[in-house]
Amino acid sequence: MSTSTTTRRALLGPATALALAVTLTACGDLHASDTAAGTAPSPSATSSPPASGASPYVEPGAGDGAPHYNENNAYRREGEMAPAHEKDARREADRIRPVLERLWRQREWDPATVRAALLRLGYEEERVTKGGRRLGGTLTVTEMSARWKDDHYVTPEGTRVALRVHADACVSAFVQKSNFEVRTNGPYPETGCLEPPYGH
Repeated sequence: MSTSTTTRRALLGPATALALAVTLTACGDLHASDTAAGTAPSPSATSSPPASGASPYVEPGAGDGAPHYNENNAYRREGEMAPAHEKDARREADRIRPVLERLWRQREWDPATVRAALLRLGYEEERVTKGGRRLGGTLTVTEMSARWKDDHYVTPEGTRVALRVHADACVSAFVQKSNFEVRTNGPYPETGCLEPPYGH
């Protein structure tokens, strides 16, 4: 190895270390307000790029890591229920569950049969104007949502149920050939008590 190569390496070492030290001290400094508040410093705007293959646009809590996941799925996010209203919704769910279980065991899950059975519990069908204004009633019974299958939409057998217990508290349910479910939830921004389909 020549003397000039060794000299260049020796000179590059301190110069590189100095440049690295200046760069590191310029970014991500802890400030008095950060340490006094007991918070970790926020990352610098010039932080290193994400690991290979990771999207730089992933939001915190993004389900599948897709860019804008939370924004794109906001319509599927349930509203919050007040604790007392959630308790009321659970009580109504407990009334609906045995009816849907009985219908499922009898292999009766068409909307007309389910609607008639739930109206016997004393619920009234929800009435809404074309503009979306509610006129009264609390029960909605519909067919299942259409799904894309083999290059076209298919509506599976079964029924979806939604019961508005309070403005912020719902019971949603379904009954179909394979199973049934009854649960409580807050309303959805666009569809009220009915869970919206995917593919908004």
